[in-house]
Amino acid sequence: MEAKPPRRTRERILEVSLRLFNEIGEPNVTTTTIAEEMKISPGNLYYHFRNKDDIINSIFAQFEQEIERRLRLPDDHKPTLDEVWTYLQYMSEFLWRFRFLYRDLNDLLARNRTLETHFKQIVGHKKRFAREMCDLLVADGEMEITPEQIEIVTTNMVVLSTYWLSYQFVMNPRKYNDPEEIGAGLHQSSYHILSQMAPYLKGKSRELYDKMARESSSKGVQ
Repeated sequence: MEAKPPRRTRERILEVSLRLFNEIGEPNVTTTTIAEEMKISPGNLYYHFRNKDDIINSIFAQFEQEIERRLRLPDDHKPTLDEVWTYLQYMSEFLWRFRFLYRDLNDLLARNRTLETHFKQIVGHKKRFAREMCDLLVADGEMEITPEQIEIVTTNMVVLSTYWLSYQFVMNPRKYNDPEEIGAGLHQSSYHILSQMAPYLKGKSRELYDKMARESSSKGVQ
């Protein structure tokens, strides 16, 4: 079997930085921390990245490219509510991989102009995605809601999806890096996000939601 080529130092820096940011929080990580963890000199690190913000922006670029790809409804069919449920749970696994961006979000936005402008665009993409879901359900007669109510519902869905990890950190600060504890909570967020649409659902979509709610209740989702 042909051996895999060694990872380049730049890629390793990004990988180690992401792990450290996730595990101990981005404000607690310095370039010295990263260099020591990698057993390389600070000069070697600075050869690839000018400073910590340069590392953060490079990680964020990966996140941004991937999340924009994910925030699209399928082109070949109209998704059902249970498909959206599964999709949101799939998305939660992706957010776990970049969880520091959400846990440390306000601090990052306050001092990083790139993240300030680009994360606002991501929030806009999230709201568009939620609105498109509502519009499809309305068009199919599966949802009865006014445009004003859609504005409120989609805003609430975006707030939940953006700040759920912060809520989990408040509730479980000592277990924040426990993939079972926090990962399970991330999956629960799917129920809470979709619950914003529940009062307006009709027909098959309402039946699907009620079924998912019963299953979530049996698993202890609150």
